[in-house]
Amino acid sequence: MASAHEGKKAGYIGNTVFQVTAEPSQLAISCHKNNSTCGIIENSKVFSVSVLQKELDTSIIGIFGFMTSSEIDKFSNIKHQVFSTGAPIVTESTVAWFECKVVNQIDTGTHILFIGEVVDGDVLSENEPLTYQYYREKYRMLAPKNAPTYIEKEKLSNETLQKIQTEKSVMLVEEEKRDLGEDYSCTICGYTYNPADGEPAAGIPPGTRFEDLPDDFKCPVCGASKEYFHG
Repeated sequence: MASAHEGKKAGYIGNTVFQVTAEPSQLAISCHKNNSTCGIIENSKVFSVSVLQKELDTSIIGIFGFMTSSEIDKFSNIKHQVFSTGAPIVTESTVAWFECKVVNQIDTGTHILFIGEVVDGDVLSENEPLTYQYYREKYRMLAPKNAPTYIEKEKLSNETLQKIQTEKSVMLVEEEKRDLGEDYSCTICGYTYNPADGEPAAGIPPGTRFEDLPDDFKCPVCGASKEYFHG
């Protein structure tokens, strides 16, 4: 999701977008009040939705999901376009996009639910879209702090934590797990490096132990160095 006002662009990764009505076509998005994008949408009265594809460069998730538009220009190194509403539309690794004008907003406490009438849109590819379920299973991460689904780790029950840990494991026999070493998690964003999966997008083949990663290895989501990982 993204918007722009008085020359300032902002955007974030959202896991809550849904259709409200068909005639007229309306979408609703949920935006945390602490997100820079929230204030910009309130002022501009427009927003865009870019539907990301299932397989993508994880740096997009890192930039739009774990960094703030108040400190960096998230659009400086990513393909995007601007049409009638002025809201930037990410076209890199994007399946489809919509741009909307805000017709209503609802304060839900921590978040604002923006309801927008669709004024334009397009389908860019036939690739599968990224879903929240796939994001959880693929990257084995908890939700970012400002996400509607965020829960403080300390408040999660032991049963829930155990379930998350189970989701993070791969189907390997115990001997193979010992040979490859344990998973390592980024303390900044929660991304988990699994030796069995490797990180092919970064040139790290499956079966690479964490200890064997190059010294300049960085978290593919938030860019943190190896020193910020723990097993």
